[in-house]
Amino acid sequence: MERENQFIGQSGAFLDAVERTSRAAPMERPVLVIGERGTGKELIAERLHRLSTRWDEPLVTMNCAALPETLIEAELFGHEAGAFTGATKARAGRFEEADKGTLFLDELGTLSMGAQERLLRAVEYGEVTRIGSSRPIRVDVRIVAATNDDLPALAKSGEFRADLLDRLSFEVITLPPLRVREGDVAVLAEYFGRRMGAELDWHAWPGFAAHVTEQFENYAWPGNVRELRNVVERAVYRWDDPETQIAHVQFDPFESPWKPSAPATRKSVGRDAPPPASGAGQASVSGTAPDYDAIDDLRAAVDSHERAIVLHALGKHRWNQRQTAKALGLSYDQLRHAIKKHALMEEQDG
Repeated sequence: MERENQFIGQSGAFLDAVERTSRAAPMERPVLVIGERGTGKELIAERLHRLSTRWDEPLVTMNCAALPETLIEAELFGHEAGAFTGATKARAGRFEEADKGTLFLDELGTLSMGAQERLLRAVEYGEVTRIGSSRPIRVDVRIVAATNDDLPALAKSGEFRADLLDRLSFEVITLPPLRVREGDVAVLAEYFGRRMGAELDWHAWPGFAAHVTEQFENYAWPGNVRELRNVVERAVYRWDDPETQIAHVQFDPFESPWKPSAPATRKSVGRDAPPPASGAGQASVSGTAPDYDAIDDLRAAVDSHERAIVLHALGKHRWNQRQTAKALGLSYDQLRHAIKKHALMEEQDG
């Protein structure tokens, strides 16, 4: 595989997904790949193609969310000259381009109901009809589709065709988010860091300082591997001394003292807004900076901020204390101490 398309990881959850991909690859059946953004859905699609009997045929990719609804069907199934305004000549669609190979449909959940109906016929009968034509064209295409939507829930609510979902879900590969891939953050950070160092012509790799490695492990990585790569590469290229360990990392590239403040929404200023945390110099866990000029009691301000963070994390993890402790980078006993210190168990009971 090319350098950009390597599978890096050693966790059981990650290796299980890769192994299932390898088993499904030779099967001439559709596969659905489910996962959060940045988890590597396109890499899985490529692996499914490269390990199949179609490996030397085309792998055609289409992002269903990248085109307006009016053009998606023409892009998928093609069109004849004069089929609509601007169609000056006939054009083959992605199905025809992928004939004998694999068609990867990313962001499948964004397809319109009309496109879903035509896709269903293509999957069921192996035929597509160009827009403006009445003559069906036979195609031999294996479909791999990806989404981060809950397709069964969309099917239940009528937003996605249940019969199409049935036909596409011969195998479903759900990719684990990076935050549950134990041990993989360090491996990936080292890999991306070394690669960036080589790109900058560093003669040796200094590695990351211990506190940076700890920050990597404690971060939730909402953007998963893609976000990790950006964070690591940004930290490396900003570091001016390749002889010393990289000791600073910025997770949010938009963070700045001059960042424009978000406009207040009606919900945030209305009566439905949550009450502010008590204590001097209160701060929001949503990222809004506190009013530092109003702080006249540093200890109370720090305690208030700590309390808000712990309470937010407990609520997010449904008061599962072990999950909360892991998310906050604390031991179980440290979290229990924080709960007792701030009397948070009393709030849960209330």
